[in-house]
Amino acid sequence: MTELASPPVEKAQDVRRISHWIGGRVVEGESGRSGPVYNPALGRQTGAVDFASAEEIDLAVQAAKAAFPAWRATSLSKKSAILFEVRELVHDHREDIARILTAEHGKVLSDALGEVARGLEVIEYCCGIPELLKGGYSEQASTGVDVYSIRQPLGVVGGITPFNFPAMVPMWMWAPAIACGNTFILKPSEKDPSASNYVAELLKEAGVPDGVFNVVHGDKVAVDAVLEHPDIVAVSFVGSTPIAKYVYETATRNHKRCQALGGAKNHMIVLPDADIDMAADAAVSAGYGSAGERCMAVSMVVAVGHAADELVDAIKERIPNVKVGDGMDPASEMGPLITGEHRDKVAAYVENAPAEGATVVVDGRNGGAPDEGFFLAPSLLDDVKPGTKAYDDEIFGPVLAITRVETYDDAVRLVNENPYGNGTAIFTRDGGVARQFQFDVQVGMVGVNVPIPVPVAYYSFGGWKNSLFGDLHVYGPEGIDFYTRGKVVTSRWPDPATSKVDLGFPQTR
Repeated sequence: MTELASPPVEKAQDVRRISHWIGGRVVEGESGRSGPVYNPALGRQTGAVDFASAEEIDLAVQAAKAAFPAWRATSLSKKSAILFEVRELVHDHREDIARILTAEHGKVLSDALGEVARGLEVIEYCCGIPELLKGGYSEQASTGVDVYSIRQPLGVVGGITPFNFPAMVPMWMWAPAIACGNTFILKPSEKDPSASNYVAELLKEAGVPDGVFNVVHGDKVAVDAVLEHPDIVAVSFVGSTPIAKYVYETATRNHKRCQALGGAKNHMIVLPDADIDMAADAAVSAGYGSAGERCMAVSMVVAVGHAADELVDAIKERIPNVKVGDGMDPASEMGPLITGEHRDKVAAYVENAPAEGATVVVDGRNGGAPDEGFFLAPSLLDDVKPGTKAYDDEIFGPVLAITRVETYDDAVRLVNENPYGNGTAIFTRDGGVARQFQFDVQVGMVGVNVPIPVPVAYYSFGGWKNSLFGDLHVYGPEGIDFYTRGKVVTSRWPDPATSKVDLGFPQTR
């Protein structure tokens, strides 16, 4: 009998089993352990996901390892053709994927469709892999000698992904990884695992060979097995900073290449010359979209000078218009949080804010959301100071905080002194100030009058400081670099009659 990590709240026959995908087929877990999967809008368990043992991780690794030689040898043209098929199938089934996301994560359907669309952009970028893997060639580098560079795949690589983007973030990883010729093992979040299995079936239908893409579910046991397995040569991770640090340290200690993207505390600076209505619209959209469960969500608004009072009033005025409800309802603009425990944790920041000197302008605990499910309506805090939990912590929920400063320099100092460095934005009408801001700020992704500056697929995504452990960001050019390694070939085809022994240092002139 499969043991659940916590008791189910529905009858056993109502709970769907979610198993692994290994070697091109569904493989039921045999560890005897599983975890609950909920519909957050209903607050009810709908699934039980198998938790992999170390032995089951090894089964997936062996499937990926066996598939690697043939996949590596597959021509770039063939890989590109398969990726085009993947792109078409994901596009054709985008609504199916989005409904899975809404059912298990809770985000509204329009947001789920947007997530799939942004993931598709990365797949589309990777369809151009013949161009992306072009090397350099130098003819006649020395007399009769040519030199050229190539990039080759690493082997079996792994991805460990978060609950907040169950489709998009895996696409950021597996699309460039398999395009470059690697085979891939995905360990998605155990909170909303079904989208990964569904996409695995689409990849198989598109012609991705068995074993090239595998999905294993689980908790820390599975994560550690991925990080410690000697045949996995690289690991990508997106999640909280403490776990990102753990993943990076464990992976590199086991001689793996690793990119581990951590948490964020994204500041949006609003200068006195900004269009306040535009800034307020952006703050509400970026703060409460997806219930604030985004690593690029705006969680701190830094109001400079006399912009503060007008901005707070404008944001407060907009909050009652945010429709909170079941993500399947087309009228809903914001759904529930992922679990009841996380909702309660987020609500505690609002409860404790006055004791830390902040003002609760809008309290999301007092109505505005359905009683059933894991809902919390938007909250707005004012006068939030550095050093308080509401300022320092990554809340990851629908709580928008305002901090007030006098000058531009004060605002930039707040951003640069923050231990996170994922994203930031500035709202201003002054192009010179905006240009100075992108020069001054110590953050990986910067928006100018853009509240959520997630880069397009042909750039790369990632932060600085405690928001990134490793050297390379995900997807885009840096993603291609991460999943390949360079090789330089020096070639000469001399006339045998000219061959001689020369013990001197090689010369090029």
